[in-house]
Amino acid sequence: MKLVFASDSFKGTVSSEQTVELLTKAAHEVFGPCETVGVPVADGGEGTTDAVIQARKGEKVFVNVHGPLMESVNAYYGKLSGSEAVLEMAQASGLPMVPEELRNPLNTTTYGTGELVKAALDQGFTDISIAIGGSATNDGGMGFASALGVRFYDAEGNVLEGKGSELEKVVRIDVSGLDERAKKAHFTVMCDVTNPLCGKDGATYTFGKQKGGTPEILDRLEKGMCNYRDVIIKEFGVNPDETPGTGAAGGLGAALQIYLNAEMKSGIETVLDLIDFDSLIEGADLVVTGEGRTDWQSCFGKVMQGVGDRAKKHDIPVTALCGGLGEGYDQIYEHGIDSIITTVDGPMPLSKALDEAVDLYYKGAIRMFRMVRAGMKIR
Repeated sequence: MKLVFASDSFKGTVSSEQTVELLTKAAHEVFGPCETVGVPVADGGEGTTDAVIQARKGEKVFVNVHGPLMESVNAYYGKLSGSEAVLEMAQASGLPMVPEELRNPLNTTTYGTGELVKAALDQGFTDISIAIGGSATNDGGMGFASALGVRFYDAEGNVLEGKGSELEKVVRIDVSGLDERAKKAHFTVMCDVTNPLCGKDGATYTFGKQKGGTPEILDRLEKGMCNYRDVIIKEFGVNPDETPGTGAAGGLGAALQIYLNAEMKSGIETVLDLIDFDSLIEGADLVVTGEGRTDWQSCFGKVMQGVGDRAKKHDIPVTALCGGLGEGYDQIYEHGIDSIITTVDGPMPLSKALDEAVDLYYKGAIRMFRMVRAGMKIR
């Protein structure tokens, strides 16, 4: 019997790597000797780089770059092969990097993420995958592009630094200095956000509040973003609002598409491709996946949906072990998930469930595999 384990992390409690270890231990306890294969997975958000590096047996390459407030930070990208690299903007421009009292998207920049890409280009990588979840920024990707040689000018001809407050000042964009290596490289962007750059569903009004934006700040940023959009239309003849995903990561999606001609793809689909998941599940009898909480959102580019859909194509049953269930959780059954078991084994305070998450996960895995074993006996 071959079992494949590919579960998302339970944020703050059980890592994706730990789920593999616990499922492997539980499987051997219930079934005895059996073949188990486990890979950490993520859907394009924070932790994606680590998951892909481990699955591909890659290595971390550390680089000193600038953080969201232009502070010095030590970030890393993943070397996967001689030509492939993977990185995530959360390493250089992530929201957790900014203390709550300093969160203001007028002041943050994606410059460090551009530096991270430049560092990968310096080492000769030509196929670069970028996860853009978890940003602290709303700069339209100006900082990112600036780090790669694009120049943004105000009405007086001054070069702008590339932060949220400067969106309103842009009158001209010069791409003549864009790093030639960036023009030739292939960029894949892991993103499940389809929001446009501007408007009520755009980058600012959809995501700006969680980055520290007050109503007054958001109104100013939106006016600036509309100005930035109009300059892009004038310079390149392209309207970012007509392309899904340009509003991702505070507009970084627009910069990646317009300046680097990047390919936007589902985060989980990109991760599964990078780790060659289809080959991994060949000959599998069962796939086990899961996440901290399953609800209607799980069907929109999350780990369980991606894993379930892939296994379904190969007619492999999938069971899920999840921390809890929310409204609309049963919609995931349409994506190849055959059954769901929760880790909690009785009514309990959330604090207790979090504190005992690892033990609850292991006991849940035992219950799940015992149920699978019972099903095998019925067959």
